[in-house]
Amino acid sequence: MAKGFLAGLKGIDAFGKTTEDVKVKTRTGAFLTLISACIILAFTTVEFFDYRRVVVDTSIVVDRSRGQKLSVKLNVTFPHVPCYLLSLDVVDISGEQQRDISHNIMKKRLTKTGADVLGIRTGELGSEVDKLAEQRGPDYCGSCYGGIEPPTGCCNSCEDVRQAYSNKGWSFGNPDDIEQCVQEGWSEKLKEQAEEGCNISGRIRVNKVVGSIHLSPGRSYQTNSRQFRDLVPYLRNDGNPHDFSHMVHEFLFMADDEYNPRKATISKEMKKRMNIVGNPLDGYVAKTNKPQYMFQYFLKVVSTQFRTLDDKTINSHQYSVTHFERDLSESGNEDNQGVYTQHGTVGVPGAYFNFEISPILIVHSDTRQSFAHFLTSTCAIVGGVLTVAALLDSILFATGRKFKKSGGVNGGVKLM
Repeated sequence: MAKGFLAGLKGIDAFGKTTEDVKVKTRTGAFLTLISACIILAFTTVEFFDYRRVVVDTSIVVDRSRGQKLSVKLNVTFPHVPCYLLSLDVVDISGEQQRDISHNIMKKRLTKTGADVLGIRTGELGSEVDKLAEQRGPDYCGSCYGGIEPPTGCCNSCEDVRQAYSNKGWSFGNPDDIEQCVQEGWSEKLKEQAEEGCNISGRIRVNKVVGSIHLSPGRSYQTNSRQFRDLVPYLRNDGNPHDFSHMVHEFLFMADDEYNPRKATISKEMKKRMNIVGNPLDGYVAKTNKPQYMFQYFLKVVSTQFRTLDDKTINSHQYSVTHFERDLSESGNEDNQGVYTQHGTVGVPGAYFNFEISPILIVHSDTRQSFAHFLTSTCAIVGGVLTVAALLDSILFATGRKFKKSGGVNGGVKLM
């Protein structure tokens, strides 16, 4: 019974065999075999390299992160604005305000030719305050001249009086009437720096919401929920006109992951592979010869995430930018070399970087073909090439036999 069942299975054998006696081997078949082997080897090698190759798969998803902060790294040079006039402020839609930021920010004084003022790394004018404090003694308590007093109740330096005036909402216009400023030689130092420029660089932390970074003249202050700025020192007609021409050496948004040197290196390598090198504002130069001139940059910040093969995730950011200029001293509209300039009297001179956070997240993931895909592709290559070669060999063998038979028949007719 078992033998009969096994014998019956032979009827469904899809791989019929031929005996050695009926096999015919030809030179054409050998040539096709060699060609097939070369093709299989070449295609399999290509498939293997494709299997080992790492490709980047890009997808777009909704950014679901909440409560995060961004770091803004900037480096901007203002050749016609002294450091003591330049102020860095940040405001955002949540109502948070950072005024006259100095933490993690460095101001570097520059000469008219753009060279560093040797030994000077800050825009503050009170470099001899400590020496004067020692001369005045520990019991000295300077007047704030009507400004809002600090917690100590004393304004012992010209800078303290200047801050008290700013907190009060007053303009700090005439330092010669203030004892502390006269002792520190404030007016003389103002004259020395009048023709200088300033380079401001560093990092600031901002909320991941719509906001604005202000690089503008004078101290800002708030009165009755309204924002004001002291422009008297900037616009004073002292024979040294200022303007906000500037060069952006570097401006980028950083995620917290990029503070990690290893993750920062991976992020740079992936950006380089994807040709995401540099930032739109890096190296940008803006020029004007008018003191009352406003530069506005509108930036759209897009969160970006890189995922490596070893399951590491690095968060980063990209941005696009639109440039807008405003002349605050005249009226009318004009277009100038693709940059839209609006004339009007509303606004404050300076460079303003208005950023908006996009709700999407771009994910770049390193991927590689699975081994199963490589194995399947290899089998398809071997099977396909051998099938085509066998078909071609059959056609050539049958054609050759037909020609031989035709030649034999014709020869027989001629002999008759």
